[in-house]
Amino acid sequence: MFKIFIHLTTAISLSVFSANLLAKDVVVEIYKKKFIPATITVAPGDRVIWKNIEKRQYHNVWFKQFVKEEPDYLFPGESYEYVFDNVGEFPYECGPHPKMTGVVIVQKQ
Repeated sequence: MFKIFIHLTTAISLSVFSANLLAKDVVVEIYKKKFIPATITVAPGDRVIWKNIEKRQYHNVWFKQFVKEEPDYLFPGESYEYVFDNVGEFPYECGPHPKMTGVVIVQKQ
């Protein structure tokens, strides 16, 4: 019985470790009041990193379906990251610039 438990624990640990190895980072740049690219498709477990590469302008990444209050600003050179675990479409915008919008599509690959 103990031997089966060790094998099961090892198998679970390896599958979690393997899933983390397959996860990737996807970068969205914030430049000239745009999210570049505006729409991205990722797999569950992937990490999306938004980088503000503006020279002077501040922005944020606001998923209104997750957070009701506007998040902190990203000043030039700063970044924000989020790991998407659930499948779906997740629209977002920049609070100070509501015409700046984007969508993260999370689907199994």
